[in-house]
Amino acid sequence: MLGPIKRQLAASLAREIHDRFGLDHDPVVEIPPRRSLGDLALPAPLHLARTLRRKPREIAEELASGWRLPEGIRELRVEGAGYLNVFLDRPRFAADLLTAPFFPAAQAEDAEGTDGGKIVVEHTNINPNKAAHIGHLRNAVLGDLLVRCLRALGRQVEVQNYIDDTGVQVADVVVGFCDIEGRTVAEVASLPEPFDYYCWDLYARVGQWYEADPTRQKLRRDTLHALEGREGERAAMGELVARRIVVRHLQTMARLGVSYDLLTHESDILALDFFDVAFEQLKANGAVRLESEGKNEGCWVMPLTDTPEFAGLEDPDKVIVRSDGTVTYVGKDIAYQLWKFGLLGKDFGYRYWMEKELWTTAVEGAEDHPAFGGA
Repeated sequence: MLGPIKRQLAASLAREIHDRFGLDHDPVVEIPPRRSLGDLALPAPLHLARTLRRKPREIAEELASGWRLPEGIRELRVEGAGYLNVFLDRPRFAADLLTAPFFPAAQAEDAEGTDGGKIVVEHTNINPNKAAHIGHLRNAVLGDLLVRCLRALGRQVEVQNYIDDTGVQVADVVVGFCDIEGRTVAEVASLPEPFDYYCWDLYARVGQWYEADPTRQKLRRDTLHALEGREGERAAMGELVARRIVVRHLQTMARLGVSYDLLTHESDILALDFFDVAFEQLKANGAVRLESEGKNEGCWVMPLTDTPEFAGLEDPDKVIVRSDGTVTYVGKDIAYQLWKFGLLGKDFGYRYWMEKELWTTAVEGAEDHPAFGGA
């Protein structure tokens, strides 16, 4: 809300400095540390002191004596070593805010012209293994609010929902259907709604089943390999489970008015070898290394111990490829982010999901489709 008055003040003071001292200066506008010091503060006199070879406060007093202030300013004071502190006419300022358009046309044009680029907002991203819960809804609402704000400001926005259909959570539901309940793909396809509720209960049972006999987790690893390779009954089961769950998730979000432009499937990232391309880039840049000892022996790891953002963490290094050859979520997400910015050198195929206006990634898709990614 203070943006326009800040720009107006800076431009006005720049003209005053040029007229009085013959200098071109781009004033900075700050927020004072205490309300008693005003609403805005301009430290230009401190920045000009060396050039003018004068005390900052003397420069501030000279500028204050002749500066013709923009409308809406109640008072101007010289504070401290040489700050020009501004007090707004708050009642007038508030009235102007209440009567002004919420998103002025000029503001939208300025926003769109800032860089002219597309913004990708990725949100929701619920694992397709159970129903959406309140935490998922919170994330979707926050993401959708951001999208609406950006679009109201005139920005070009592409909304993506990432579908992790080859992850551990989906693998566990497949284990539940195949190894606990002994169901076929056809039998699971005929289960009645709410399918996402049924899978939620089954997912909980699978966790208890593993705890009773930890050797059963080999079935999880075998299933992950099948999902990533898109081969066999388990892969077909995983595809069915993920698809039915995503349908339910989208129905839930539609009731809230949340929509998307593209569903990005992790299985397509793997099938199109996105990770292989990204992995070669990571190795070529020295961003990953193969561990020869310790708990991550045999894994490809991204060492982050010396990275400030990860300093102090008990286990800062990120496993990218497990010792059994399967790719972690982090590894697949790196490939996804490179594609988002047009840095991967590969693209998906695209087709309609189940209805027009919503697209999904595919290995092979329609020839005529919008341009996705390239943020």
